[in-house]
Amino acid sequence: MFPEGHRYARFVPLLFALTFVSGLVDAASFLGLGRVFVANMTGNVVFLGFALWGAAQLSAAASAVALLGFLAGAFAGGAWRREEEPARIVAPVAAIQALLLAAALTCQAAGWGRYTVLVPLACGMGLQNALVHRLGVPDLTTTVMTRTLTGLAVDRPGSATMRRAVSVVTLAAGAYTGGLLHAGLGVEGVLAVALGLVLTVVLVARRRHEEPAGGQGGGDRGSP
Repeated sequence: MFPEGHRYARFVPLLFALTFVSGLVDAASFLGLGRVFVANMTGNVVFLGFALWGAAQLSAAASAVALLGFLAGAFAGGAWRREEEPARIVAPVAAIQALLLAAALTCQAAGWGRYTVLVPLACGMGLQNALVHRLGVPDLTTTVMTRTLTGLAVDRPGSATMRRAVSVVTLAAGAYTGGLLHAGLGVEGVLAVALGLVLTVVLVARRRHEEPAGGQGGGDRGSP
């Protein structure tokens, strides 16, 4: 499951945790904030097209706001400390994501409107994706599973197969859990659990970045 020889393989469990968070927040946004995604931008782009066509229950404004927030977060995550060793920014980036989740939770609890919740959620997911991109662990995007599923279907079974399968199952499990939490506790309950998981990632990442790297690139880069 761990990409052999990859210098950031030690972060794989944290990336699975963030994959679960992606399922949670997309459940919260889709079920509670008006049929919009904040993590899965592929689906959000499609929703934007449907909304512009005039599909009922879809908002072009909400999809556009989520897309812009995601892009802003991704830009910030890519530009911030660009020359820094990626392992050293895992904890700080996750901490900022936790602050954005806390802001979204506060806005939701205060009833300040869905856009005040969508923006920090989407920014946080953009940050997360920028971090994942910089780490470059193969088959672990934490949000989009199209290429992961393609790799499962096309490539011969190998060391990446389990990682791909666990990634898909983890995202689905996060979405399922988010649906259950939303049914019982609403958006606030889902975001509270997501916040707790991201804070856990912060604590673990602070230790992991001090561990020796498992190599200098190479190894199992797998299919993109």
